[in-house]
Amino acid sequence: MPPHPSPTPSEHGNASTGTALPDAVLVQHVLGGHVEAFATLVDRHHAHCLRVATHLLGNADDADDVVQEAFVRAYRHLGRYSERDRFVAWLLRIVVNQCRSRATREARYTALEPHLHEGLLVDDADATHADRREELAVALAQLAPDQREAIVLRFGEELSYDEMATVTGAGVSALKMRVQRACARLRTLLSEHLS
Repeated sequence: MPPHPSPTPSEHGNASTGTALPDAVLVQHVLGGHVEAFATLVDRHHAHCLRVATHLLGNADDADDVVQEAFVRAYRHLGRYSERDRFVAWLLRIVVNQCRSRATREARYTALEPHLHEGLLVDDADATHADRREELAVALAQLAPDQREAIVLRFGEELSYDEMATVTGAGVSALKMRVQRACARLRTLLSEHLS
């Protein structure tokens, strides 16, 4: 049986052809000269990257700039991608690093508004969902940046600790400790606010 021909650039995940090539295959196509395949990667992951950047920076315009910078950086350094990691985790690491750089340059790593699990919220029958989100945003803004980042990635993006380690460059045990400390701090801040 003859080998299957490589997809043409127009087949790189084009919905009309019904193809949905895995990220690693698309990366190989880009590295092989089919730069159009990178557009499929951008289309596939842009919304996810933008959501993470918006949560980390608290500003949609800054987040959009950071995501564009991250995709340019990813394209330039695509040869460094290792297939042992999920492409999205590798890409999110670039996004997080770009957010850190932006925050350092502009000295603002502000309020986040992730959809955190209910275990972080203090029970208050009178509080509306909007009130709780506001209280949570205020409390999150008081966390250290590394703790905010850990909370967003763990509960907002629902990444595993291994995926978080790939994204942040920190060890799994350090990340577990950050999440634990951040949750404890959030409980304290939220209970103080309700007192």
